[in-house]
Amino acid sequence: MKHLLTFLLLLATTSLHAQTTVEKWGCAELSFTHEAQGNPFDVTLEATFTNGDQSLSVRGFYDGDNTYRIRFMPTEEGTWSYTTRSSARALNRQKGTIEATAPTAANRGMVTTDGALGFRYAEGDRYHPFGTTNYALALFRPEIQEQTIQSLSKAGFNKTRLCILPKDYPTEHDAPTVFPFEMVSKSVDEAGKTVYKWDFTRPNPAFFQNLDRRILQLQELGIEADLILFHPYDKGVWGFDRMGEEFDRKYLEYLVARVGSYRNVWWSLANEWDLVRTKKYEDWKTLTRIVVEADPYRHLCSIHGGSAVYYDYHMPEYTHVSFQDEGPLFTMTAAGTMRQIFRKPVIADEIGYEGNTAFRWARWSPQYMTHLVTNGIMGGIYVTHGECYNAPGVKDWVFWSDGSVLRGKSWERIAFLRKIVEEAPEQIRPADICRDEVTSTAGEGYFFVYLGQQIMRDWVFNLPDSNSRFKRIQEGDKFRVEIINLWDMTIEECPTIFEATERINYRHYDKGHRLVQLPEAPYLLLRIRKVES
Repeated sequence: MKHLLTFLLLLATTSLHAQTTVEKWGCAELSFTHEAQGNPFDVTLEATFTNGDQSLSVRGFYDGDNTYRIRFMPTEEGTWSYTTRSSARALNRQKGTIEATAPTAANRGMVTTDGALGFRYAEGDRYHPFGTTNYALALFRPEIQEQTIQSLSKAGFNKTRLCILPKDYPTEHDAPTVFPFEMVSKSVDEAGKTVYKWDFTRPNPAFFQNLDRRILQLQELGIEADLILFHPYDKGVWGFDRMGEEFDRKYLEYLVARVGSYRNVWWSLANEWDLVRTKKYEDWKTLTRIVVEADPYRHLCSIHGGSAVYYDYHMPEYTHVSFQDEGPLFTMTAAGTMRQIFRKPVIADEIGYEGNTAFRWARWSPQYMTHLVTNGIMGGIYVTHGECYNAPGVKDWVFWSDGSVLRGKSWERIAFLRKIVEEAPEQIRPADICRDEVTSTAGEGYFFVYLGQQIMRDWVFNLPDSNSRFKRIQEGDKFRVEIINLWDMTIEECPTIFEATERINYRHYDKGHRLVQLPEAPYLLLRIRKVES
C-alpha cells in the first residue's frame, strides 16, 4: 500500500510537469516524489532532453523531503522532449516536454569565450568581466548575505567570486550555522578544540537551497557567479578539504547537477590550489575533468593559484586563465603579453586588495587599485576588484571575505571604466605591444592612451602606425580626443580636430604639431576616435 501511494504521488507530480514552459537559457525544473530505501542520495536520476537537432543528458539530485529534481536549461527555442533514467523504478522512464520560448531582454544566455581572447554572451553581445570577490556570500549570516547582495546591486560589477565550502572563522560565533553536509557529531577534544564529524554521503539540502537563492539573486542583477569549488582556508577546522577522492567526486557531481543549469554559473576549481596540502598537482586535472564531464552546457572553467603560481591553462578543459599576480599589471604591455602566452581570455582574479589591513596584500590605495585595473583593461585582459577595510568601531566585516557594505572608493571608478569599455566597438588590446607602452586600440580609428600615474601639462598628438589586427591609420585621417579623468570620473572633449601625418618612424603625428592641453592630474585616459568625413 505504501509503495502504491508513492507511485500515485509520483504520477500526480509528473503530470504537472508533463509540459513545462520556460524561456531559452532559463531553468526548467522537474520535481518527483519518491521515498527511498536507505540513503536517498544513492538513487541515480538523469534525463535526456532532445529537440530533434541536439540531445543533452542532465543529472538529477535529491533535495530533501522525498523530493528529487532535474533542472534543465534549454539552449534553443522550441519543444524539447525528455525521458528519465533512474535506479529507482518509480522515477524511471518518466516523459514529458519543455517548451522553450524566446528569451527576455535581460536574458542573454551563458557567457562563453568568443573563440579568440575575449568573452561573449550566448546571444552574441560581447561580455567584459568587471568582477569583485565575496568569499562568504552564501556562507555568512543571512542578514550579512542580504546586505552583500544589496551592495552588489548598486556597485556596477557583473561578476563575483564566491566559495562553496566554508573557511576557518575567528570564533564559532562567526561560523556558518548551516553546512554543506549532514553533521554526524560535534565534540570537544582534550585540547579544547571542537571536532566535527560529517556524513559526506549526505549533502545538506538546506545549505544548497541557500546557494540556489544567492546564485539566482545574482542572476537577476546580471552578475555572473564564479563558484570556487575548493580552497585552502579550512585549516583543519571542518575537514572539507580532506574528504578524499571518492567524496570529492560525489560533491562535485552533486553541485554540477544542482546549479549547472543556471546560466550565470562559472567553475573555479580552486582558489590558491597550490596551498591545498591534501591535493597534488595531478589531482586538479582529475577534479577538473569530473566537473567538465558532468556539465552538459560547458560553463566557463578555470583554476586559480597562489601568488605568481600558474597552472597548465593550455588544458582544453580550461576556457580561460584565472591568476593571482599583480606583476603583469604594472604596465599594460605586460598584461597584453599574458594574452600572447596563453592564447585564451585572461582574468587577473586577485592582484591584492584595496584596504587598510596589516597585510601587505591588502593595503592598496583606491587610486592604485584603479590604476592596476586600468592597466589590465588597456592590455586586453580583465581584473577582479577586492576590498579589505577594517572599519574602526564596527565589526570587521571585510567585503572581500565576509561581505556586507563597500567602504572603499575604487569600485566607483571601476564602474565608470566599465561604461567606457562597453562603449568600445571591439575588445581593447595594445596597439603595438612591442614598442608602445601607453596606446591601446579598440578597432579601426579607435584608440586609448593611458597616461597612468604621470602628471603632464600637455600631450603631443601621436599614434602608432601598428594597430593590432585592425586597419592602420592613413595620412589625412582626422581625430577627436577626449580627456577622461578616471579618478574624478569626468570626460572633457578637446576642441581641436587633429589630422594625421604620413608615417614617420612608425608613428603618425598631427600635421600642425598641435598639443592636447591636460589638467595637471594623474590617471588620465585619452580616448581618440576617428572623425568620419
